[in-house]
Amino acid sequence: MKLKQILLVVGISAATAVGSVWTYDTLKEPEVVLGGNEKGLPANYAGFFDGKGNPAEWIDLTKAASAAVPAVVHIKTKIPAKKLTNNVPTQRSRGMFDEFFDDFFGHGPNVQPEQRASGSGVLISEDGYIVTNNHVISDGDKGVAEEINVMLHNKKSYKAKLIGRDPSSDIAVLKIDGNKFPFLLYGNTANIQLGQWVLAIGYPLTLETTVTAGIVSATGRTININRRQTAQGESPVESFIQTDAAVNQGNSGGALVNVNGELIGINSAILAPNGTYAGYSFAIPVNFVKKIVEDIVKYGDVQRGYLGISYYSTDQMSEANIKSLGIPTTQDGVYVSGVSPDGGA
Repeated sequence: MKLKQILLVVGISAATAVGSVWTYDTLKEPEVVLGGNEKGLPANYAGFFDGKGNPAEWIDLTKAASAAVPAVVHIKTKIPAKKLTNNVPTQRSRGMFDEFFDDFFGHGPNVQPEQRASGSGVLISEDGYIVTNNHVISDGDKGVAEEINVMLHNKKSYKAKLIGRDPSSDIAVLKIDGNKFPFLLYGNTANIQLGQWVLAIGYPLTLETTVTAGIVSATGRTININRRQTAQGESPVESFIQTDAAVNQGNSGGALVNVNGELIGINSAILAPNGTYAGYSFAIPVNFVKKIVEDIVKYGDVQRGYLGISYYSTDQMSEANIKSLGIPTTQDGVYVSGVSPDGGA
């Protein structure tokens, strides 16, 4: 009798325990699991942990820096003072003696003072061709530098000749006399990937050769900066590589290189609300640079084909505009908003 009572108590206890566990598991809120205990693989693991990919390897940037630094040069320019041809209005009346003293001392509202600037450039051939930014050797309405001095990383200085320039793309080509100069090989910007490491090399803020590192943040950027120096009737050309490598004044015209030490861009602009680097810099892709440099050297100017249309890229239009114009939202392309009467189109 006692044995039967014991077995009954044990059975009831076991059933109660199983029932309690089942009820708890059924009624409890699902547990939120974070960071590494999930079943399956989330998309952002990019194949690293499913046998289809390998973790990123350690990147050595020292070889790229050693290869590129000797080919990046320091450019100093001078635009001489000159008398302006147009009369500049002043807040007071001017007499004959004012003009006399202005002419005698070489200053005054009708005289533009001497302009000096400095920037960077990149040797792209053994015989001394250098690519830089147009805004390094030109100051808009103030003119183009008449004196251009180039100093190499080894401290040797040269007088440079301006071969040609293209304000629309902000590219200029210089030449120094000599041979066996260190130079950079062109890379291929078609192979650029977001997140890849890059080096920016130049002469910022009057410092000596400076190397900074970052990653490619975006490609194909348009920031409407070249329109300031583009001639009327022409279109600015922009498709910048955006990086977070630190770039400041003086870096303009310097090299953006990949981990192999190949030239992939010419550093050209920064977003600088306070006048200095604020986190993003922009470089002209080397595939653009090659075409422009080759045209300038061969023809003295850039040869461009014009369709003769005005257009908007659909990826830059709002959804409302796309719908109002009847553009299929599933397609990428351009919307032609106008056609030039004498253009090729």
